Amino acid sequence: MPNPIPRELLRTADAIVLAGGRASRLGGVDKPAIVIGGRSMLDAALDSVRGCAEVVVVGPHRPDLDARFGQVRETPPGAGPVAAIGAGLDALDTTNPWVVVLAADMPFLTENSVAELLSRATESDAVFAIDESGRPQYLVGVWRREALKAALASLDSLVNQPMKAIVPTETALLALPDIADCDTEEEVRRARETLATDRDSARLDLTEARARIYAGLSPLPPHDAALNEVAGAALAAPILAEGALPRFDVSAMDGYAICGEGPWRLRRDIGFAGGARPVGLLPGEAVRIATGAHVPDGTTSVLRDEFASLADDELFRLPDTPLRGDVRKQGEDSNVGDLVAPAGTRVSTALRSAAASVEVTTASVRGPVRARIVMTGDEIRSTGPLQSGQTRDSIGPVLPDLLAGCGVRVADSVHLRDTANSFDDMLTDTTRFDLLVVVGATGGGAADQLRTALARAEATIVVPRLALRPGGSTIVAELPTGATVLGLPGNPFAAIAVLLALTPTIVAARTATAAPRRILGPLHNATEIAAPVHRITPARYAPEGGFLGDASVRTAHLAGLIGRDGLVVVAPNTGDGGTVEFLPLAH
Repeated sequence: MPNPIPRELLRTADAIVLAGGRASRLGGVDKPAIVIGGRSMLDAALDSVRGCAEVVVVGPHRPDLDARFGQVRETPPGAGPVAAIGAGLDALDTTNPWVVVLAADMPFLTENSVAELLSRATESDAVFAIDESGRPQYLVGVWRREALKAALASLDSLVNQPMKAIVPTETALLALPDIADCDTEEEVRRARETLATDRDSARLDLTEARARIYAGLSPLPPHDAALNEVAGAALAAPILAEGALPRFDVSAMDGYAICGEGPWRLRRDIGFAGGARPVGLLPGEAVRIATGAHVPDGTTSVLRDEFASLADDELFRLPDTPLRGDVRKQGEDSNVGDLVAPAGTRVSTALRSAAASVEVTTASVRGPVRARIVMTGDEIRSTGPLQSGQTRDSIGPVLPDLLAGCGVRVADSVHLRDTANSFDDMLTDTTRFDLLVVVGATGGGAADQLRTALARAEATIVVPRLALRPGGSTIVAELPTGATVLGLPGNPFAAIAVLLALTPTIVAARTATAAPRRILGPLHNATEIAAPVHRITPARYAPEGGFLGDASVRTAHLAGLIGRDGLVVVAPNTGDGGTVEFLPLAH
């Protein structure tokens, strides 16, 4: 475990991040914007100095930059690092004793790196990092503010000066393991490979994987839609009542609208729900009325049928029956402007009904999540007779139903061949879907192309692998377009198990709803099932409550799910009767 970051030390410093330069060895591209490991090199630099009191970025104006970071440009543009440092120092408003200076071309830089430099800063006027080759990196350092001001003031001009022109005589050097800049295409490639390897070596348990998915995926943009057309979506803004409920005073029961004390004279007219409102009642009068009918003026209560006795045209209350109002008053459930449901509420049958009852039929929503299903593998065949070496697609046909049960709407399904670049176009053109569900191609074999395709697409890896049986090769990523990729193992049972375990969290993150509530209960035969990592296996309801799980399952097909009520997620070392999570199956 790394040592805790001394954040109070970071707050004693300001930071200048150099994000300009010509990048001549990279063909003049905007080097700080190059994405490595799912984030730009500028973002890596900014993440390392977020704890500093004030941060200013020197370079071309970046309209999407977080407003907390200042922006300035050296004069003239491209005048070199010394001029850029001078412009950054002039732009700082605070007077903290230390100034961090970083170049935005080091994708491995961390907040701990900056903290270590600051911890050595009191030894001299400046402290600089040394990379693995032993070379000082003068654009990764911490300066005593007054020393930096004096060094800049000693020069007649800051334009096109080398960094050595301002390096103090008294400096300290600190070897740091994460100092490696990217000046060439080869260095960028190696950095991407290194980060991809680091990511892929990490296996997350199901709890950590869900937490990363929920925190790491971007919500869908809001849009206005008819509520009866977006099942599975979630409200992006609260729904407020546009009409009162009830709209007027209505009878809560079948019976008689009465006025005053009984007995009452029964009139011949009748009040029906949706019909004309009976004329007003006089004291001692009653009128037959149906549930939901608008009660006439003068009604003091409704006498329900089971409490009433009728003799000729005279109505009586039966002895020993309770006195009840049985009238629903106008607005007693909600008035105009009352909250019906807050933002983040899922669009369900109950929500649609409640909204319609107060005259709301459209709302601002996120979703529903639209999915494209991608089956991979040259050996997979969905229709027609099987040829030599082929196998039937037994997963693709059931995925739409399973995804629908998770609130996902399937847009289409495709089959990709096992070629080196088969995913590339699909990972860049995501206009028709929000979620790409890929079955297969997630391992490390020669035909498993998804991971390298995600690296080429500069996707952000959210879940690299799972510490789970089955399903360890699962990957979850976010593409630069915002679409989510859920890469499932090609093994049928593993694919279904992981889909049911992760998709509800993906939907919650994309629609900005609360994280899914888990169904928990005792597993009576847990010791037969528990493994060194979380394990998922079919289960059925136990007669006495709780669940009974299958100690073994054939994972190459779904026959093991026949006659089962769902799956159980069994944590390591769970004993008999221990609590497990239950994932219900839609039958």
